[in-house]
Amino acid sequence: MLQVVQAFDRALITEIPTEDAAALEAKLQAAQKVFADRSGWLKPHQRIEILRKMATIMETRRDHLALQIAREGGKPLADAIVETTRAIDGVRNAADELRNFAGKEIPMGLTAASDGRWAFTTKEPIGVVAAISAFNHPLNLIVHQVAPAIAVGCPVIVKPAGPTPLSCLEFVAIAHEAGLPEPWAQTFIPNSTALAEKLATDNRIAFLSFIGSPKIGWMLHHKLTPGARSALEHGGAAPAIVDVSADLERIIEPIVKGAYYHAGQVCVSTQRIFVHEKIRSEFVERLSARVAKLRTGDPIKPDTDVGPLIHPRETVRISAWIEDAQAGGAKVIGGGRLSDTTLLPSIVLDAPTDSDISQDEVFGPTVCVYSFKDLDDAIARANAVAWSFQASIFAQDIDVALRAAERLEASAVMINDPTAFRVDWMPFAGRKQSGYGTGGIPYSMHDMAQDKMIVLRRR
Repeated sequence: MLQVVQAFDRALITEIPTEDAAALEAKLQAAQKVFADRSGWLKPHQRIEILRKMATIMETRRDHLALQIAREGGKPLADAIVETTRAIDGVRNAADELRNFAGKEIPMGLTAASDGRWAFTTKEPIGVVAAISAFNHPLNLIVHQVAPAIAVGCPVIVKPAGPTPLSCLEFVAIAHEAGLPEPWAQTFIPNSTALAEKLATDNRIAFLSFIGSPKIGWMLHHKLTPGARSALEHGGAAPAIVDVSADLERIIEPIVKGAYYHAGQVCVSTQRIFVHEKIRSEFVERLSARVAKLRTGDPIKPDTDVGPLIHPRETVRISAWIEDAQAGGAKVIGGGRLSDTTLLPSIVLDAPTDSDISQDEVFGPTVCVYSFKDLDDAIARANAVAWSFQASIFAQDIDVALRAAERLEASAVMINDPTAFRVDWMPFAGRKQSGYGTGGIPYSMHDMAQDKMIVLRRR
């Protein structure tokens, strides 16, 4: 049995049965069988109807779904409500995208050899999808992996993160309630990590959607059966540059949100802030004053800003990283441990460049602040890590903003917005060790489909 506990106080929520190799084989066979039967494929209008009905059902359960996110994942309730609203919109987004999900005409007659022909492409589902998800957005991440598969017409088997399976189980149950036959969307709660690997690398899997640890993601990517595709979403150490022209009155709030949202447990959470030396003192003063006002505690309480980490070992790890930076000469503002699972927000000033907290993903409620004199130096330092996902530049000088946007090594650069900004229809992709492929509902639908060209020769 898998014990599901509240992230904040580790109180037991429920126990759910785990599944063995025989259960996985049955699920793979069921998924393969429905995909092989082309006459049984759901038509686009049927998939649209199912997705829209799913969104309607989710709306009636919004408060329940949000509370479940707060309990199992530790996200503050106000943010969990936002996640639920986004998830509902994401399901609708997948349905709406089918109106534009189509092939195109390929021009013929451009050469003598191609004369007398008409060619066009159509979209077909790629095959069975394996989705392995993460804990930090236990409902919305599942939506991003499962809703595109439903929309395109791929059978999907989804394995949620061990600490947060309840949102996934409920979402897939809602899909069935909305009329999706069970083999088209199945959950898998393995009784071993080896079975999770077996799901991802089985030769019947055509596409792997993985969100989580880079070590595991890249390992699975290299073990995929030949011909299988993948999309990997890992972490980062997102940089934000604050130019001397930045409006400090306006930027502190978005920076705080980008850094401490969900206790920093976000793959594009603002982690490294490079501030022009002329405004550094004022910036740190304003930032520390705002961070000190953040309310940390039980995520179920409506006024909580910062909740717990997903596991007590994470508080130990992050505390050790901060202490190591202090030993290297860094100054720490705030911080400390509220409980076994909860850290108070902190700011680390001038952490050594080679320290863990400057090089790797913290995934916790702390940010590092460094000063710079030359913009290009700040950009070079921002780029000098193994991770590349989203970045920010805060500036009123448009030349500075555009120069940074052009030169920051990132898949997306936010100007006067936090690194964590995202809407669910935009492309979302990590570079370097941060990921592979592109997320975002329309982009996942594209990856889960393949083009077939048909050429008609006139007599």
